[in-house]
Amino acid sequence: MKFNKPDKETLKKTLSPLAYHVTQENGTERPFTSEFEHNTREGIYVDIVSGEPLFSSRDQFDSGCGWPSFTQPISTIVRKKDTSHFMFRTEVRSLIADSHLGHVFDDGPKDRGGLRYCINGAALRFIAKEDLKKEGYEEYLQLFES
Repeated sequence: MKFNKPDKETLKKTLSPLAYHVTQENGTERPFTSEFEHNTREGIYVDIVSGEPLFSSRDQFDSGCGWPSFTQPISTIVRKKDTSHFMFRTEVRSLIADSHLGHVFDDGPKDRGGLRYCINGAALRFIAKEDLKKEGYEEYLQLFES
C-alpha cells in the first residue's frame, strides 16, 4: 500500500474537528474519552490521516492513564523532544503524515520492554483482524498467529 498525507483542505473536510486538532495542531483529547481506551478486539491501529500502520492490539494494555496505551509500535514512529507545557517529554508522530499521535514514557510494563506509548485515540483508526485483508493490510495478519 502507498500511504500519503492529504492536503490541508481535504483533511479539514474528512477529519472530525477533534482528529484535525490532535493530528495537525498537536492537540490532546480529554482523558477517558477515546473509544479505543478499552478496546479488546484484535486488529491494528493506523494513522487516521494517512492509513500507515502504527500499533497492534496485541501490544495494547490498560495503563490507567486515560488514553490508549501500547508497549511498542509495529512500524517506524518518529520521536521528538517536547518541552511544551513546562514539561520534558518525548512526542511521537507518524512517519509519513507527520501526525501528532501522543507521547512515549518509560513507565510501561517492564516485562514488555518498559515503554508506554500514550496515544490520542482521535489520531487512530482501528481495523479489526477480520477486515485486514479486505482493507489491504493482509501482511499484518501474521501478528495474530499463535
